[in-house]
Amino acid sequence: MANLNPVIPDTHRARRKASDRLRQGVRAPAFELPDADLNLICFKELCGHSKLVLYFYPRDDTPCCTAEALEFSELEMDFRECGTLVFGVSRDDCMVHGAFRDKHGLAVQLLSDVEGDVCRRYGVLEMKEYEGRRRECIRRSTFVIDRKGVVRHALYGVSPRGHAAEVLQLIKEI
Repeated sequence: MANLNPVIPDTHRARRKASDRLRQGVRAPAFELPDADLNLICFKELCGHSKLVLYFYPRDDTPCCTAEALEFSELEMDFRECGTLVFGVSRDDCMVHGAFRDKHGLAVQLLSDVEGDVCRRYGVLEMKEYEGRRRECIRRSTFVIDRKGVVRHALYGVSPRGHAAEVLQLIKEI
């Protein structure tokens, strides 16, 4: 029987096992997502030119997500000096991303994956109970991708504080 409630997906589709997650050495899933200014960011156009950091986070303007975005923004020039572009990805829409970016003066680009398709391909969605309902949520995760489009580091369930500096160190080691 099909799931008739789009807010609560079938758990067999949404639940990711550790074996389903991306691993180091695999080709990163391609994507096209809009940023806060409605510009389409295409993975294939970025490959070959820059290393990428994709950090997935649950929701804009929450304390931990704000702290993480601020830390990545503070280090944005350091990432650029290493030939790396940083993108934050959540299921918030472009307008919410724009307001979040402007409110906190964020330098990193925020990408909108409202339907969660890219989140699924990167294995960052998990089922959680919230206010008595089970729903699909983003598990805070980060991917370091080299210029060839290969995942060099797949970090699931990260802590937001100090994480940007840790990722910068991983970039420097590539």
